[in-house]
Amino acid sequence: MTRHWRAAAAALFALLLLLMMMGQAPAAALPRATQKLLADLKLAPDILAGLDKELDFPASWIEEAKREGALRVSGTWDPDQFRRMNEAFLERYPFIKQSYTRGNRQERVLAPLIAFQAGRSIMDVMSGIGAAFAAYKEAGALEDLRVLPNFDNVPVGMRDEGGLWVGERLRYWCMSYNTQLVSKEHLPAQWDDLLSDPIWRDHRLAIADRPNLWIGNIWAAPGYGADWGKRFIAGLFSTVQPQVRKEGANALVTLVAAGEFYGAVPTADFRARQYSDKGAPVGWHCPLPVPMSISEMGVLKGNPHPAAARLWVSWFLSKEGQIAQYAAIRSPPVHRALQTKEFLSFPEQIVGRKMAFREPGVLERELPHLFEAWNPWFQGTASEKQ
Repeated sequence: MTRHWRAAAAALFALLLLLMMMGQAPAAALPRATQKLLADLKLAPDILAGLDKELDFPASWIEEAKREGALRVSGTWDPDQFRRMNEAFLERYPFIKQSYTRGNRQERVLAPLIAFQAGRSIMDVMSGIGAAFAAYKEAGALEDLRVLPNFDNVPVGMRDEGGLWVGERLRYWCMSYNTQLVSKEHLPAQWDDLLSDPIWRDHRLAIADRPNLWIGNIWAAPGYGADWGKRFIAGLFSTVQPQVRKEGANALVTLVAAGEFYGAVPTADFRARQYSDKGAPVGWHCPLPVPMSISEMGVLKGNPHPAAARLWVSWFLSKEGQIAQYAAIRSPPVHRALQTKEFLSFPEQIVGRKMAFREPGVLERELPHLFEAWNPWFQGTASEKQ
């Protein structure tokens, strides 16, 4: 071996030793999908420091998952997003065949619970449980996720301390708007400003039937509360007179891009980013306070693929899983080490600004009161009585 080759070999050994000391896996040890997404996102490999420890699952889980060979997941990801998000997982665990259901709330959340109560199992992992958590809890339908090695990657307040759900991603629910129809001076600084600017009146603003995603957060914020919420809801419908839409919140962004209306509420930041990245005239704006919530994930008790479910959920909560989700849908990670501006679609709308955080336990208590105030207006019965 020549002197130059010996020097190169020594340098390579020193680099590998440094990587191991940092807890960082060499690039060659990472799935190709992970290497690609790091390159696409222009992220340094050291962002995955400690990944080996996060993926050090019990050998018994691996063997049991091999025997099970399957996993059923429901969620709100688009099918292609789910496929891209799981490429690294399937490289690591190719013996697990995944099936995925993306439907409405009835199909992906309520149907598995109804089946469980009837003694059947049609799903293993449910994401986006939301307000259905109370019914799942009452039915005793959820596994304890505290056994997962990566459960503690999720900060307190963003997981159920009893282990019945764990946060899968952060969500910021504000408003999307058509940048060709609305200039920035008409973007409300606070939510109450939405009621006073005439540009949003006369059906130019679209509203989805999801007040729990934005008003529910503000309702629970210090200085607001139920009295503010009731006044705001009444002013929104009587003064602004928005378009009441039956579509889901995500579908409304498509119509904003098409100019069907000036703006829509609520819209998640990553959904608006998906459209703006494609060149659509869609912007995203947050009046204060910024509504922030957690999407919840749970594992159905008594499902036929318990090891595969534990393996997948714990991988999903690792740095690799959370970055893979961000790469697929630009959804902010819930991993405590990744809650940084690099993983925000519109950081200028979020960083350093006042948050209205909706912890799911608060939602569970306040949701009936919220919908008691909201439903008559959304359904048109309140305006008929005036």
